[in-house]
Amino acid sequence: MNILITGSKGFIGKNLISELKNRGDFDIFEYDKETDKKLLDYYTKECNFVFHLAGVNRPKSDEEFMEGNYGFTKELLDLLKKHSNKSPVLITSSIQANYNNPYGKSKRAGEELLKSFSKETGSQVFIYRLPNLFGKWSKPNYNTVVATYCYNIARGLEILVNNPETDLQLAYIDDVVEDFIKALSGSPSYYEGYCTIPVVHNVKLGTLAETIKSFKQSREDLTVANMENNFIKKLYSTYLSFLPKDQFIYNLKMNKDDRGSFTEFLRTPERGQVSVNITKSGITKGNHWHHSKNEKFLVVSGEALIKFRKVGEDEIVEYRVSDKLLQVVDIPTGYVHNITNIGDKDLVTVMWANESYNPDKPDTYHSEV
Repeated sequence: MNILITGSKGFIGKNLISELKNRGDFDIFEYDKETDKKLLDYYTKECNFVFHLAGVNRPKSDEEFMEGNYGFTKELLDLLKKHSNKSPVLITSSIQANYNNPYGKSKRAGEELLKSFSKETGSQVFIYRLPNLFGKWSKPNYNTVVATYCYNIARGLEILVNNPETDLQLAYIDDVVEDFIKALSGSPSYYEGYCTIPVVHNVKLGTLAETIKSFKQSREDLTVANMENNFIKKLYSTYLSFLPKDQFIYNLKMNKDDRGSFTEFLRTPERGQVSVNITKSGITKGNHWHHSKNEKFLVVSGEALIKFRKVGEDEIVEYRVSDKLLQVVDIPTGYVHNITNIGDKDLVTVMWANESYNPDKPDTYHSEV
């Protein structure tokens, strides 16, 4: 199947092409403003489907809106008619087409061209009125405010929030591509006569800014955003894609002493805390118990002996664990417990607790097993 994609080097184009290559055996004709015009004639003759993504949204003058969003669309459709090619055509319009600003007018004019083309040729057309989009490979100060905020905040630059109460409608690029591929098989999502992205997120501009700022702060306070929230999960993925290439890495605070070290890795308000415990050979750590706090121990390197004693009783329960077989040991409430490195090398244990450590309420009571 030959697929023509205009605007192939743009935000949507790059994501769409990558996913098409992942999914099937397509011959993709990539067309961008830098492509030789002669190729467009060949592409419009041989293609079986057209994703018309090219357009203008940041021109130097208002006249460029009509030239880019209407003029090039006419040129594309005229070539398809010249070759009597009735392949389906998908065009990316905008919710701004409802408005009489220069950008909205140019997008609406492109829509009308496509409707007339369909009536004249019988070709199937898909008109997507898109909201603001966000996701990886978008351009700051060009595609969307999300890209600009992510880029600036990741670099410690100032951001502009004119009105925190401004309502935004945002669609995630993966959701856009998913529906575009549905259109490829003739079954896109529709709403009020136009193709639409079924998942749209509504957010205040101020909330958007503060959420992205919290992602940067998470390296300091070790918090993990609420990934049960679909929008936050997508926004965090987008933010990470804007990290400077020399800042993919960050340090954790290792609390060291003669016994080894203890390092907090992640904190969540609802899922507890993950830490890494390193214990020197022959050293025992722990000898305490908890009322409500519970933990899981996973030895990933070395060999350990973990002991338990129920508070008020004498019986001792023991477990030997090592990196030869990864086993999780639950640490029940009301049991004094400790862990001893019985190997020759450092013992490395991944520890999860059901709540993040609170120095004002540690729920930790020292006692020997």
